[in-house]
Amino acid sequence: MANGKLLRQLIRSGVQGDFAGFQSASEAVIKEEREKNHHLLANDLERLLYGDQVKIATGARKLHNVNEFPDNKDNGLALLEERAVVREEKDIILSDGAQSALNEILMEHNRDDVLRSYGMLPAQKLLFCGPPGCGKTLAAEVIAHSLSMPLILVRLDSVISSFLGETAANLRKVFDYIAAQPVVALFDEFDALAKDRGDSADHGELKRSVNAVLQMMDGYRGKSILIATTNYEALLDKAVWRRFDEVVCFEMPNLEQIKRLLALKLSGIRRNFKFDDGQVASLFKGMSHADIERVLRRAIKEMILSGREFLEKTHLDTALVREYRHN
Repeated sequence: MANGKLLRQLIRSGVQGDFAGFQSASEAVIKEEREKNHHLLANDLERLLYGDQVKIATGARKLHNVNEFPDNKDNGLALLEERAVVREEKDIILSDGAQSALNEILMEHNRDDVLRSYGMLPAQKLLFCGPPGCGKTLAAEVIAHSLSMPLILVRLDSVISSFLGETAANLRKVFDYIAAQPVVALFDEFDALAKDRGDSADHGELKRSVNAVLQMMDGYRGKSILIATTNYEALLDKAVWRRFDEVVCFEMPNLEQIKRLLALKLSGIRRNFKFDDGQVASLFKGMSHADIERVLRRAIKEMILSGREFLEKTHLDTALVREYRHN
């Protein structure tokens, strides 16, 4: 948050109608937030201050240049990839347990100065586990958005190598990078990197990669938030679990969460049924969040292409038939 002097200058110039002073104070606030690595907040403030001029001046500017990312020396592929951060807290529907855990993680980081004054740190190494399509990756994006941090995906297809020692070398580059600047680093499908070393089907290089992951997580001292996700927690090496500060379990949505998800995803869509209709919500029972979103997109597309003004339950029925046919 901007310091008191800047805030007083900002309000004074605004009340007095001093646009030059207001712009100068606003630019100082933006500069201060960018120096704190609050890049997303700084970008939002720039857009509010300059409007479309920012888009013209910067184009589709990314927070990180792809050339800055470390790469795999064998094939030249980048080991990291920046993901757009668009969705925020209002865009996610979770079980009470997962939502409570997410809220606690965000509170710890928003008040990390209080924790640090007592010699404690906010949770930085997180494991998200549960069925596919239940919001693990979305939760990582929400954390990045809420804390105004870039979201960086660790590209395991580039990191993992069959060459002796190369996976560990790639991991070292990744950890060095995320230790150098605050980001939310997403290790998606983490089980591919930290599989149980007791599995005799895996070759030696993968076993060495697990050892490397354990050592680097133990030695990590940066300010980035490390988030690992897995759909197959049973495959993870037992020694990996205690390296995480928090483990959050994501679940398939229950009937009440399905109703809330329908209300969220169909907001603004004219329809001939109610969100709180238990019969409509029960159509999606047993489906993941991602499955439900996919069905709704199909139903809305059918409504549009058929020239209908309202979304009907029959549109949902048709989209559901297609979903079950593909599964």
